[in-house]
Amino acid sequence: MPSIIKHLPENIKNYKYIEPFIGGGAVLFKLQPKNAIINDFNEELINVYKVIKNNLDELITDLKKHKNEAEYFYSIRSLDRNKAFKNLTNVQRASRVIFLNKTCFNGLYRVNSSGEFNSPFGRYKNPNIVNEPTLKAVNKFLNCNNIEIKSGDYSEVLKQADKKCFVYLDPPYHPISENSNFTGYIQGGWNMYDQIDLKTACDELNKKGVKFLLSNSSAEFIKDLYKGYNISIVKANRAINSNGADRGEVNEVLIRNYE
Repeated sequence: MPSIIKHLPENIKNYKYIEPFIGGGAVLFKLQPKNAIINDFNEELINVYKVIKNNLDELITDLKKHKNEAEYFYSIRSLDRNKAFKNLTNVQRASRVIFLNKTCFNGLYRVNSSGEFNSPFGRYKNPNIVNEPTLKAVNKFLNCNNIEIKSGDYSEVLKQADKKCFVYLDPPYHPISENSNFTGYIQGGWNMYDQIDLKTACDELNKKGVKFLLSNSSAEFIKDLYKGYNISIVKANRAINSNGADRGEVNEVLIRNYE
């Protein structure tokens, strides 16, 4: 986060903030803009944001029903594998996602090729499933500011950007090596051609005079793809890696079209 803040444009508060790959929203909540558009292709995630904004009390009540037990975890995880999943309310779906996030291994949101959540049980002693202070703070932020919440393709959101906007892009990262590849955040994954399409979209933003900042891995492919832009190498802490020795600080890039 300090590296991202350091590389933001001057007078960032004067811009409308757009984040097409919102994920956990760390930058959004750090900046707390008054005007923003947030988006993610993951409908289950966006449903969580909407429920926190519109149905907070019901969500907190439902979260209190969950149990930190393996058998219960796998029963909740398996809900998206049968037709009954469609009968869940928005509140129940949001509660499920938060519960799985708090109790699965490393908080890793991962789905298989069928779009089914498949991270294993984390076996934590006392996970904070019902974090009321944080939920209430997010609810207040989303309701006290002009925050438009969308779920769809990032390219549609970028069509709304103009010179008065600042765009922060945090897409699925390109793998540094073959065995580090992780594309399970959304059904269908994210590949090299998706990265190329995103670069084309960034070129369009640049032509329109829209300032953007993009995070990605420090893969040579990414650095070569964006070689016409300002690229900074930064250190980031990563807790998820198949090889325990490779966890910790890793190189990432921040790419921008402004000084």
